Amino acid sequence: MARDISDSTPITSRDELVAWFEKGNKGNGSLRVGTEHEKFVFHKNTLAPVCYEGDAGIRALLEGMQKRTGWEPIEDQGHLIGLFDSVGGGAISLEPGGQFELSGAPLETVHQTHAETERHLNDVRAIGDALGLGFLGLGHSPLWSLKDTPVMPKSRYRIMANYMPKVGTRGLDMMFRTCTVQANLDFTDEADMVQKLRVSLALQPVITALFANSPFTENKLNGYLSMRSEIWRDTDNARAGMMPFAFESGMGFERYVDYALDVPMYFVKRGDIYHDVAGASFRDLLAGKLTALPGECATLSDWANHLSTIFPEVRLKRYLEMRGADCGMPPFIDALPALCVGLLYDHQALDAAWDLVKAWSAEERQRLRDDVPRLALNAKIQGRAVREIAGQVLELAEHGLKRRGHLDASGRNEAIYLAPLHRIVERGRTSAEDLIDAYQGPWRGSVAPVFTSNYL
Repeated sequence: MARDISDSTPITSRDELVAWFEKGNKGNGSLRVGTEHEKFVFHKNTLAPVCYEGDAGIRALLEGMQKRTGWEPIEDQGHLIGLFDSVGGGAISLEPGGQFELSGAPLETVHQTHAETERHLNDVRAIGDALGLGFLGLGHSPLWSLKDTPVMPKSRYRIMANYMPKVGTRGLDMMFRTCTVQANLDFTDEADMVQKLRVSLALQPVITALFANSPFTENKLNGYLSMRSEIWRDTDNARAGMMPFAFESGMGFERYVDYALDVPMYFVKRGDIYHDVAGASFRDLLAGKLTALPGECATLSDWANHLSTIFPEVRLKRYLEMRGADCGMPPFIDALPALCVGLLYDHQALDAAWDLVKAWSAEERQRLRDDVPRLALNAKIQGRAVREIAGQVLELAEHGLKRRGHLDASGRNEAIYLAPLHRIVERGRTSAEDLIDAYQGPWRGSVAPVFTSNYL
């Protein structure tokens, strides 16, 4: 998340929380797509991670980006922790271990998000080159231990880092050593949200397989094709996972509100101060009975910020966030929004995708999600390999994008951005498997060359 929301409007009822979601309905308005991607930052001469302070630190990188883009600063207790484009709506933020994130603006076409990503990468390369810094497109840190990884000065991350080890074994790995690419999409009304949520949840393991790109940990193979996805299996299961209730009768905004109310809180922000309330109930805050902050009542800021600390495979805000993909090279950053737009923004494709997944049981969906980090395209559901399903999904998305008819200056539709995914399916091999071959072959058991092969 780029920055925490500031809206002190008080809320006192569950109905107001439901109404907050309903304001995300776009009706007959334009549906937009936003793309977010994280990348690891490293010193090019040593391959070491980059600390916050110093002449060639993360703060210096942010300051350089501020001068180059003119975006407004985001600060946390005097520390520059991000930038915000007040005109276009995009933002740059820091993840806990210094991962550098672009939270893209809501745009009309995948062509526009491609141009946005290209422009951002050109900017960070220019500033990074001057500082001797490089950028790595992988789903998991390939070389650095947790001890080696620097800590960014963001108050919410201190609270999370203290809480994570209490609720899972991999929370700190998730925070400090993973990178993702994410696509954010709109819905027209509640029924449209439910259908899109169900389709995208069921297919998120297929997306994980297509984008699997994290086979290394601490200079060796880790036994997975998507270690990033495997880490999420034991980060904090009270706030992560496949949300089986989303497929039950009666699913809608109210049901998600009830789910979110039962997810423990991390913090309550008042002014510039983050109050640690980790494990507390939002229901108590809503009733003005939060033990850690007696008398404090909930605001819209509290609700929006709380929703940003829930981490299912697909997250509902006033839009839907697709969270299953490892970060990769630029063509894969473009491919995720293209895939999701093609499936979810064309009614014919969306209905066909629902027909594809609607007979999968909760147990089958969970088993697929559990198998994919290790097996990727070779995982199976109802006797069908993910590779076969992925080919069918890509065909649906391609036809959906063609029907949308959004052309670039060369007359090409948005389906051009699916090309790297088609290659994955045709070859039956993920990016992770190509990296494993290189490691076992010409790289001679070293991951150092990945800093060149996957340099953004």
